[in-house]
Amino acid sequence: MSLITWSDDLSVSIGEIDDQHKKLIGLINNLHDAMKSGQAKNVMEKTLGDLADYAVYHFKTEEQYMEKFHYPEYATHKLAHTAFIKKVTQFQSDFKAGKLGISMELMNFLREWLTTHIKGTDKNYSATFRKGGVR
Repeated sequence: MSLITWSDDLSVSIGEIDDQHKKLIGLINNLHDAMKSGQAKNVMEKTLGDLADYAVYHFKTEEQYMEKFHYPEYATHKLAHTAFIKKVTQFQSDFKAGKLGISMELMNFLREWLTTHIKGTDKNYSATFRKGGVR
């Protein structure tokens, strides 16, 4: 069973961004599956790394649109992205150092952060992006 299931309430009505959100959800679900099946440390380490890398890529996409369309909440939104990357990077470091296992606490953090961020913060930019011609 997936930790996060894509649903219409997660859509920001921007195809490119929705596709990227689906990819992030897939990576979180892969990490969850690896944790549940007790896969080797290196599989979970790679998946956590892929999640961090893809989050950076995704946030860059959103931030480029925000700058392009002069989105008024850009600075606040960027701070949220930076805080998330810092947290995931710390998880990676702790995991590699053997200080942290991939736990349900971590998985719940990832699920809650992503779904809350999409449903709240990200949905706020939809009208601005669409007005700028992004579909």
